[in-house]
Amino acid sequence: MKILPMQIMLAQINLTIGDLSGNTERILRAIEHARKKKVDLVIFPEMALSGYPPEDFILLPHFMEAVSNQLQKIIDSTSNIAVIVGLPRKNPDQLEKNVYNSAAFIQNGKLIDFADKILLPTYDVFDERRYFEPGRHCKVWHLHGMQFGMTICEDLWQHSGLLQSAAYRRDPILELENKSISFLINISASPYSFNKLQTRVNVCLRAASHLKCPVLLCNQVGGNDSLIFDGHSVYANQHGLLQCARGFEEDMLLADLSISPKPIEMKIDLIGDLLKALILGVRDYFTKSGFKKACLGLSGGIDSAVAACIAAKALGSENILAIGMPSRYSSLESARDAAILAKNLGIEYREIPIEQPFTSYLQILASSFEGRTPDVTEENLQARIRGMLLMAFSNKFGYLVLSTGNKSELALGYSTLYGDMCGGLSVIGDLTKRQVYALARQVNLKEEIIPRYTIERAPSAELRPGQKDSDSLPDYDIVDQVLQAYVEEHRPPEWIARTFNYPQPLVDDLIKRIHLNEYKRRQAPPALRISEKAFSVGRRFPIVQRWV
Repeated sequence: MKILPMQIMLAQINLTIGDLSGNTERILRAIEHARKKKVDLVIFPEMALSGYPPEDFILLPHFMEAVSNQLQKIIDSTSNIAVIVGLPRKNPDQLEKNVYNSAAFIQNGKLIDFADKILLPTYDVFDERRYFEPGRHCKVWHLHGMQFGMTICEDLWQHSGLLQSAAYRRDPILELENKSISFLINISASPYSFNKLQTRVNVCLRAASHLKCPVLLCNQVGGNDSLIFDGHSVYANQHGLLQCARGFEEDMLLADLSISPKPIEMKIDLIGDLLKALILGVRDYFTKSGFKKACLGLSGGIDSAVAACIAAKALGSENILAIGMPSRYSSLESARDAAILAKNLGIEYREIPIEQPFTSYLQILASSFEGRTPDVTEENLQARIRGMLLMAFSNKFGYLVLSTGNKSELALGYSTLYGDMCGGLSVIGDLTKRQVYALARQVNLKEEIIPRYTIERAPSAELRPGQKDSDSLPDYDIVDQVLQAYVEEHRPPEWIARTFNYPQPLVDDLIKRIHLNEYKRRQAPPALRISEKAFSVGRRFPIVQRWV
């Protein structure tokens, strides 16, 4: 590895969409920190000034003007240091789009140049072609006698061959191969998904191997709506991964290019990272939207137990209210487990039986329902009573209600509109049932927080005598496998049935139910995204259709 007399800091910071002054203050503090460390160059994430994704804010002229004003503050604070910061900027050429997704290169109080993102993703959670003009030139900049290449997020990915949803006509890595660059910079707002870190590192390694130079990727960290950014900024070269910033928290990774460190072996705890991601997502959703307290229904089941554990860790036990709302069908074991979990977590717990309002509703509807056998209508009444009670506490005391349904249930419509689906945030709405159980075991890794019976017993909504989820659904292992293959991987039904040896009618029925319940999911609260194909963000299917 060629020795380069350069120290670079990757400022992995937590940014808030639209908080231009707050984001600028964070950037200025990091610049001052880097200056004290005698760093040559400090790098910030993609869209650091505006937060990512700013969406339609960048269509507002006064928003873009405010971005320019904040950029000037950063320029004025760069004496004796070089800075690269991501931002949206006006397109001076007024081509098809009015805005570029850009990186500003600043040094010693002067704006040196802009680099514009060339490859604009428009798939899954990304919609960049709606807003941005693609960059025309792959920029090479100079600092202290050295040349380095500049890329923005997706510009790095095309060359890896790992993109599942896009193929571009240009490859910025190939365009840089004859430029004699000493190192490559990439600023990113790369969202977390399960095992994304390994993929991101592989992308960096392939670029470093092709260009025969170090790659430094600075990634955003923090939650913005459904998206969670895990950080994990990367410093790698053609020999391997050299450094990786901490995940799910701010970090200032200092890469000293004047030394030649040995590659490190990356150890990834997938379930541990999943738990950290959800905790960060809940914490930032509350912090950035101004909420402090949460309430949720605590049934004694696995889903609400895991959601409560995440919420308590994210917000502090003192800020959580759990409400048990047993009906005539609730088991004594469920009520017991809910109370034990609340005690273990140190959260406030109230029990409000719903027998009285349930009986009242049955009496009110008796004449209208005369002659009809009780069915899902009466079951859903219980869920909706619980939803109303939670919303009453929300209105009276300022709690944000947390929805506790999982992805497997939401996929098949095994949930009640205006009942268990109500809330301001869905904590585990992008987790399959199997992932919920894996998280429960993770929570209990060192001590039993979630009662063992909650984990071991058969799942049940307890809305009728002896009810089990398996009365209405296939085994969750089957449901989750079909979900993975159909929703995540877009496999056809015949392939799924053949590959996993499932009956074709079963697979067809599950896929039909996924599409039939699109209308329910459109009315669900935002869910924290942890998969490549979350129902809450990125995946788009019509409600009314005749394909399935």
